[in-house]
Order: sequence, then C-alpha cells, then structure tokens
Amino acid sequence: MSEKPTLRLVELLDDETGASTAEYAIVTMAAVAFAGLLVMIMRSGEVQQILTDLVRRALTVP
Repeated sequence: MSEKPTLRLVELLDDETGASTAEYAIVTMAAVAFAGLLVMIMRSGEVQQILTDLVRRALTVP
C-alpha cells in the first residue's frame, strides 16, 4: 500500500469535479422559481390594474 488512507480521503474530499455543474443547476432552479413567482404576481388583478393605469398615464398627452 503506497498511499495512506487519510491522504486518499483528503484527495477525495478536495475533488471539485462537477462542482460548477451543480452550481449552475442551483442557480437555474432559483431563476425558474423566481420567474414562477413573477408570473403569479403579474396575473393578479391588482397588479394588472396598476400596470394598465401606468401605461395609460404614460401614453396620455396632457
């Protein structure tokens, strides 16, 4: 046995193979959840009314 078991364990724990892929997956899931939340908010009647009023005021010439 050429390597000590603890040295091999340290090498395995330090291995970051696939770490960036997992990070991208977590960020993507968070973005999808945030988009779903925005869709729910935008579908509410109050928000639609506020946005409609805002657009009407912006397009109205005084």
